[in-house]
Amino acid sequence: MLTDAQIRKIRSRFNIFKHKIYLNSCSQGPLSDAVQAGLEDFMASWHEQGSPWESWVNRYEAARTSFAQFINASPDEVAIVTSVSAGINGVASALNFRERKKVVMGEFEFPTMGHVWLAQRVRGAEVQFVNADGNRIPSANYEKMVDRNTLIVPITRVCFKNGFRSEVEAITKIARSAGALVMLDDYQDCGTRPVDVKALDLDFFVTGTLKYLLGPPGLAFMYVRKELIASLTPTVTGWFAQANPFAYDPKLFDLSPTARRFESGSPSVPNVYAALPGFQLLQEIGMENVAGHIKRLAQSLLGCARDLGICAKTRSDSAGPLVVLQCKDSTLLVQKLAEKHIVASNRHDGLRISFHVYNTMDDVKAVVEVLKKHIDLMVLDPASVASYD
Repeated sequence: MLTDAQIRKIRSRFNIFKHKIYLNSCSQGPLSDAVQAGLEDFMASWHEQGSPWESWVNRYEAARTSFAQFINASPDEVAIVTSVSAGINGVASALNFRERKKVVMGEFEFPTMGHVWLAQRVRGAEVQFVNADGNRIPSANYEKMVDRNTLIVPITRVCFKNGFRSEVEAITKIARSAGALVMLDDYQDCGTRPVDVKALDLDFFVTGTLKYLLGPPGLAFMYVRKELIASLTPTVTGWFAQANPFAYDPKLFDLSPTARRFESGSPSVPNVYAALPGFQLLQEIGMENVAGHIKRLAQSLLGCARDLGICAKTRSDSAGPLVVLQCKDSTLLVQKLAEKHIVASNRHDGLRISFHVYNTMDDVKAVVEVLKKHIDLMVLDPASVASYD
């Protein structure tokens, strides 16, 4: 368990906390001194050497290795891409829909996942969405739809709209029993707790750096299970996907034997320099420590909301990092929070409060004070509204 002194030390590395309470890591992580130093290292190398591509590629590969360790994979199973969308598109382009046609995913997926697979309908894909029961999707709802005609089951770990945490292990077992592939989108959670892609028995895992991994936009990572790599030939490709990118032969199509075959053009070098220190910082803190601290914060806010009679879209037993409270006017409430120098976000009728290791119980108290003052903007639970004075 992290002490208050340790949290304050971590928090001091993010300048934004000098003037704001930042609770919007579900949209963009704040800038730390470590990540800023990474960007400055890149700029210094550019100033001093002009085009040090050998050094830049070495840093690129260091990021691959470090991220592979972060998720318990081998570097050869990790592709570095510009976005999760690019990674998913690469996988989609490598699959065919002749023997199996169905793509089955929950309706809580981030729009990208739906858009990429819906675009495959012209290639024969049949996309089906698993319906939610209120603010959750029980794994049993997948069991009704996944069958021997299912090619792949994409799963979001945490829903961006309501903070619901999917039953990943149970859904994976359902997919496996039908012989379907499994892809986990961990963008809304990766960086808040330990990840082990082997233990989860995944075929694909995607995440990006700009949220809880504390890095910049414009960079993402994709895990591809090594036993699958040779059987997949993406048609969304480029020179960095080749076995030897520096062969410079436009007449030769020779994909890398590793997950690098899912990459495309020149790497986003500045973002690599910035991303690497972000997840190294998290590893230094310890992911179990990060997860435990976030859970305490999420439980505290959910408890306060319950005491105020506020309807939460997030389960009461949630470990975070995202807590979503139901509002009558979520846009106005975000503005009211901003007036108190609190940065949050909203989606539809939900106020989104996202916690990370640099947040404190004082942050929770600050949000609760705004909620009390503007309780008229919240949707209240009729069964407990009398408890609010």
